[in-house]
This record gives sequence, C-alpha cells and structure tokens, in this order.
Amino acid sequence: MNKKAKPNIMIVEDEVDLSTLIAEELEESNMFTQICHNGIKAESLLSNQFFNLILLDINLPDMSGFDLLEKIRKNEDYTPVIFLTANDSEIDKIKGFGLGADDFINKPFSIAELIARIQAVLRRSETARDYHISSDICLKDDSFSFCGAQICPQNLEIKFKNGVIEKIGKKELGIIIHLYNQSNKVVPRKNLIHAVWGIHANPKSRSLDQYIVNIRNRFEKASCSTKSFQTIHGVGYFYNGEQS
Repeated sequence: MNKKAKPNIMIVEDEVDLSTLIAEELEESNMFTQICHNGIKAESLLSNQFFNLILLDINLPDMSGFDLLEKIRKNEDYTPVIFLTANDSEIDKIKGFGLGADDFINKPFSIAELIARIQAVLRRSETARDYHISSDICLKDDSFSFCGAQICPQNLEIKFKNGVIEKIGKKELGIIIHLYNQSNKVVPRKNLIHAVWGIHANPKSRSLDQYIVNIRNRFEKASCSTKSFQTIHGVGYFYNGEQS
C-alpha cells in the first residue's frame, strides 16, 4: 500500500455504539471506515467498493460472520478479514481460519490492540507472495509493453519511457494484463470485470470505471499516449497492440 494512502476499513458489526466507537478511533488513526450493521449490506458494498480490510463480527442479525466470509471467498475476494468475537472458542477459530480469516480479536478489546492487529494484517497482506489476481490472471507473467510503457507484473511496477517507475495495484494491473492478453479484440465490460474481480462480481459495478480513469491518468501524466486503449461505449474496451 502507498504510504500516503489511507487504508479503507469495512466494519461489519451490529452493535451501533461499538461500531461507531471503532470507526471514530480508526479515523483518528488515519484510516477510512465504512460501517455495515448486517451481512447483506456488507455484501452489497463489497461488490461496488474496494476495502483494504474487513472487521467482521461473528454474530450478525441476518447471517453469521462465517457465512459472510464463505460468500466473500467464493466470490474470489481475498480482502483480509479480522473476526471480532465475544466467544474465545478454539472451534470457532479453527473454522474461521479454515474459511480464510486472517486474525481473531476477542471482545472486549482495547482500541490500541485492535489498531495494532489491523496494521499487522495490512503489512502481511501487502508483502504476501500471492501471484494470482484472479483465477484468470497471474503475476508470474513476463514483462510486456502496453501503451508505450513496460509492465512488470512480478514487481507490480510500470516503467514509463521517461524513466519513471511506479508501483501499481493488483486490480489496475489485472485490467492491463487482461486487455493485453485480448489485444485487437473487443473486450465486453462484463468479461473484464469477471476476469479481474471474479466470476461472481457484479457486472454493473462502477468500480471498473474509476480504475480505468486511474490507468489513463497514470499514462497521460507520464506522456504515454493511450490512443491504442479505447473505450467502446455501451460495449466494453479495445486494446490495439499493434499501435503500442
């Protein structure tokens, strides 16, 4: 994560006072927060927004935290999850870790401990050698040229022709890799979303639009033309590899 960027934390907790307190304290610690009081709302937000980490209560009014985590992972969403629980049960922890949880913190807890746990999980998620963006896109791919810049998947880097090297996020990189792999073909919007976010992602999500804007801005700022990377309005995108 860019050191200047604030992590975006989703708080899924049905206790209003507790969730409000957590949000206030995390924002004081230079984090963005979004509160959900039930699993359905959390699912909806996850299909449309990016979060760096999820704080997830095990006991929600409409489903268990375990059920929600299972749905999240089935959607190929690997956002780190810390469970909040009032029950220090070894069985719960075994189940949670088996579903893909990253940590547990028992209620009641100190805010200082919570923040330390969040920071530790964020550090691990940033340094983890996870080569897969989705089932279709792998970071072990060799470097390649895209719109006049060199894309280095293994290092999560773009090397621009002016000598500037920038780190790039996995979603942006996934979009570029998929378009490159589908050079000279029209890529429907739905196909691109499913390739990068997973087959269960909402094809109507507007998240893709912001990522596309960010990619174009990166290249244009570095004086790299994006004319070969076209938006086909109402359909999807087209990358002309022959013009790059």
